[in-house]
Amino acid sequence: MTDAVENAGGVQPATSAARGGTSVSDEVVEKIAGAAARSVPGVADLGGDVARFFNSFLDKVGLDEVGDARRGVSADVNGTSAVINVVLVIDSGQVVSDVTEAVRTAVIEAVEKYGLTVTQVNITVDDIELNQPGVAGA
Repeated sequence: MTDAVENAGGVQPATSAARGGTSVSDEVVEKIAGAAARSVPGVADLGGDVARFFNSFLDKVGLDEVGDARRGVSADVNGTSAVINVVLVIDSGQVVSDVTEAVRTAVIEAVEKYGLTVTQVNITVDDIELNQPGVAGA
């Protein structure tokens, strides 16, 4: 039989939407965004002071992989749209606007490769990494 004859009854093949839905968790988007942000030159670390303190503690007790993937990133996924917040530490000597725009671009590109739409990437620069020996407060 031809398709015209088979479909003469008006019944169309079910689409994937009719067979169930797909959702992406906030945690998945946070991991993708965190990896993208860490890859940007000028980003020393992710997370605020408290998050970095706890991560340092976990590292010392042998749990150095716990929390690293999502630290410093939060996401709110609603359907196929995501709002992402990133808290980062930049290397000293970097231009803040250059680093944050590069992070924003990297995060958007990385997340949108997974079929989501990023509506906002909000970035907070929480600290600066002073890699100079003997600098007080580093």
